[in-house]
Amino acid sequence: MLFTSGVFWIFYSILLSLLFINLNTKKSVKIQNLILLAFSYFFYSYWDWRFLSLLLIVTIQTYIAGSLIKKLNKKRDIILISSLLVNLLILFFFKYANFFSSQFFYIFNLKENFLFENIILPVGISFYIFQSFTYVLDIYKNKINPEENPLNYFTFIAFFPQLVAGPIERASSLLPQFRELKKINPNQIYKGIKIIITGLFLKIFIADNIGISVDQIFNNYQNFSSSTLLLGAFGFSIQIYCDFSGYSLIAIGIAKIIGFNLTKNFNSPYFSISLKEFWKRWHISLSSFFRDYLYIPLGGNKRSTAIKYRNLILTFLASGIWHGANWTFILWGFLHGLFLILQKVLNRNLNKLFSWALTMNIVFFLWILFRSESIIDFYKYVYSIFSTKFGIPEMGRSIFVYAFYFLIVDLISTKYKKSSETWLSSIVIEYSLLSIMFLMVLGSIQGSINFIYFQF
Repeated sequence: MLFTSGVFWIFYSILLSLLFINLNTKKSVKIQNLILLAFSYFFYSYWDWRFLSLLLIVTIQTYIAGSLIKKLNKKRDIILISSLLVNLLILFFFKYANFFSSQFFYIFNLKENFLFENIILPVGISFYIFQSFTYVLDIYKNKINPEENPLNYFTFIAFFPQLVAGPIERASSLLPQFRELKKINPNQIYKGIKIIITGLFLKIFIADNIGISVDQIFNNYQNFSSSTLLLGAFGFSIQIYCDFSGYSLIAIGIAKIIGFNLTKNFNSPYFSISLKEFWKRWHISLSSFFRDYLYIPLGGNKRSTAIKYRNLILTFLASGIWHGANWTFILWGFLHGLFLILQKVLNRNLNKLFSWALTMNIVFFLWILFRSESIIDFYKYVYSIFSTKFGIPEMGRSIFVYAFYFLIVDLISTKYKKSSETWLSSIVIEYSLLSIMFLMVLGSIQGSINFIYFQF
């Protein structure tokens, strides 16, 4: 069930009505969470009801593990490791088993193995497994206490706005919100609608439209000039940002209307003047997860320079592997870590404009790798950039037009960080802009186009 589909908005309207009725009659937190849990399970089952069993396994075992870590203090290490291993094995089987088995059979020149070929990747599995990690790890670190009410915890893991593509919420941040009755008032409804329209504009009007040209360029890169290939890389950089940040904004807006606050997941990353800053602004919930639960436990930057750089490489490798079962993602993660280290070493007192240009060139270059089907395709695409004539880019007009709209929206979101701030200090201008954006969204709907990050 996509946020951009009519079915979802019917689903959401019914949910909103039931929550509103409870708020004005029973005023029950339990009923509120039962409604949210039932609708979240229906939302997830809409893709494939079989996926729900995995969600339940992850939820039940981490809830039990969290309680046992607190009660059986002497065995807390064993319980933690066991819980993490169960989740990692589930993730490995469904996301990586087919990839690694096929590589094994290819390396040793064995007959093709069909054992893992028909495995379906459950939507959102990487997101809700990582979210459950935060619960058991934070209990282990004595940052939070185990949740006494299983209904609260089950609803926290399954919460539908961010279930399938984030933001990856910390138990310490989102879980306590399920312990109180949420109010629904006109002010938060308006703020939520404002965020949702912005997200829909980024996804439907910009990402989906620019994606048409990007797909044509990447799927037929042998037939285009180097200028068009560069434009394709630029276009994909905008597409993936608008697609993913658009999803995050819609999720945040949907949650805000019913009284829940989700983590901001993007902060204008293409204005970053270094890769370090870029990763503080891009997919913030994932970047901070790897920082707090992998990079810092490995030693962070508290040890020697060599150990610090090793930790960076390992962290970015893990990030690349998280993104998918393909050598392109692994290399993409490794190169991000390597370029970050090189930038740390070489980027001394550089002009900010030059540093920004260098950072964006690295990011856009690596997006080509991220978008490519294989490392061979990546090599051929980059080789074609340098080996074909430059010329006037074909198909360039549409990409530049949508890039212009993207820049306007991103500049507005950069200046006005909070949804409570009024754009350009005028509520009339804000209403007008939102109305125009919504009409442009309605005029650009091309059917149900999946969000890019659903595959992760």
